[in-house]
Amino acid sequence: MPKRNFSLPSFDSKTTVILLCVALLLIFTALPLLYLAASSFMSGGSFDFSNYKDVYSRSVNWRALLNTLKLSFATMVSSVLLTFPLAWLIGRTNLPGRGGFRTWLVATYMIPPYVGAIAWVQLLNPSVGYLNMVLKWAFGLDASPFDIYTMGGLTWVLTLFYSPFAFIAISRAMEKMDPALEEAARIAGASPLRTLRDVTMPLMAPSILAGGLLVFISAASCFGIPSIVGMPSNIEVMTTRIVTYVYMGDSKGIRDATALATILMLLANALLLAMGRFAGQKDYTTIGGKSTRPNIVNLGAWRWPALAAVGFYTAVAVALPLGSILLTSLIGTMSKPIGLDNLTFENWKPVIASDQYLAPIFNSLQYGVAAATVGTLLAVFISYLLVKTTARGRQLPDLLVTAGGAAPSIVIALALIIAFSGKFVVNLYSTAGILVAAYLVKYMTMAVRTISASLVQVHSSLEEAALSSGAGWLRACRDIILPLIAPSVVAGWFLIFMPSFYELTMSILLYGSETKTIGVLLYELQTYADTQNASVLSVIILAIVLIGNIILNKASKGSIGI
Repeated sequence: MPKRNFSLPSFDSKTTVILLCVALLLIFTALPLLYLAASSFMSGGSFDFSNYKDVYSRSVNWRALLNTLKLSFATMVSSVLLTFPLAWLIGRTNLPGRGGFRTWLVATYMIPPYVGAIAWVQLLNPSVGYLNMVLKWAFGLDASPFDIYTMGGLTWVLTLFYSPFAFIAISRAMEKMDPALEEAARIAGASPLRTLRDVTMPLMAPSILAGGLLVFISAASCFGIPSIVGMPSNIEVMTTRIVTYVYMGDSKGIRDATALATILMLLANALLLAMGRFAGQKDYTTIGGKSTRPNIVNLGAWRWPALAAVGFYTAVAVALPLGSILLTSLIGTMSKPIGLDNLTFENWKPVIASDQYLAPIFNSLQYGVAAATVGTLLAVFISYLLVKTTARGRQLPDLLVTAGGAAPSIVIALALIIAFSGKFVVNLYSTAGILVAAYLVKYMTMAVRTISASLVQVHSSLEEAALSSGAGWLRACRDIILPLIAPSVVAGWFLIFMPSFYELTMSILLYGSETKTIGVLLYELQTYADTQNASVLSVIILAIVLIGNIILNKASKGSIGI
């Protein structure tokens, strides 16, 4: 009987690399999130709902859920009401300085939300807030007109720092809209206001909804602002309750946290699904094949009042909080009146010279660089699989990356804790590895989107020519594809690095004694009322983010950045 030879199936470099990417995504995204959801229904080794009954029978958790819904809804509505007229004025009218206003309004997107919360606490603290004191002096008031430690104050800060999501979505769609329908309405005798109400706004409905829901999900997932502004007056939300349960440090606390986190994750996914179904129900096509440019509305006599209104909002939303942070970092003694003789750089010396501060800064730089480098490499291969191949299931890695990006940060952190605390052999708890993994899961989606858009523009014939000349696939990627998409690769790297560098929500649950990050240190300084050092650290964070954004803007030739 002839002997038969068996051999293992051969894999080329392309298949191996792509399978490795898929495996990493399954291990660090799909497994933890699914295990989190399953664990929330397990009690004593059996499947039941007793955990949910126990958690949601407590009034504090119900109150946290209701507060989350109320705050997120109020933030969504106020953001849309605020940004729609701003987007229209800046994108569709002859408002003076439109480009400058766009840059300033989107700038708040790059500011860490908890830094903004610290700034507004300094401005509107009912006892010593700068703005309250000025208003009391200017109008002879006996009491402070504003109290930041309320639901209204919390909504205000959330609106200021998440409204750029709505502004970006609405303004981009408005500027690309085909003006034919608006022109037809004007020819038929409709006034500019009626055209705006009956034509422009209905056509903008998907963008308004998308921007609004992004604001809702971001506000519901936020930890930094509610913990700094809400906790002093006992305003609890879902994220603060989850952190409280995890900090208990026992299995019951973790189990209770999973029930809250699963509801938060389901809420976010349900809203994204609803958004997709709404957009698919009607035809909102406004961009045709021919080149069009929206009409610019002449504001006439309203031009200067509109400029004053937009300028006032920009000053309040951007310049005021940034100025407050910078001023506090320079005040020598907080109990003395503010004057030139009380301004000094002495507060900066311990922050830039002490290991207590430098170690977290260095840790954040390290973790940010590691997450950005690994994430960009994965994003290149995932984008290649999605754009340049016809392989079955090529959408799966992109789907997993999108699911990770859409999941609330607090949910990702909790999922990684329960999945990688030794139960499945691997124990990453309190290590740098779990922080880098969390940043990858949350922020890689932006890099994939950026690089995919660039890869679409590279014709396949270039790669085919390299392969025909005898080059391997990896060499073709290195010598042909990567140089052509280099600006997008650099942009993708910074899009992961910057939010990873100042991240707080996931880091507050995942850091250890040796892996404290700059976001956690800043949160601790603010919590322990060390306002001046917190302000110095905030200025350093803002400076690094600003420099990173300038590099990102240069690398992407102005297409990405504030």
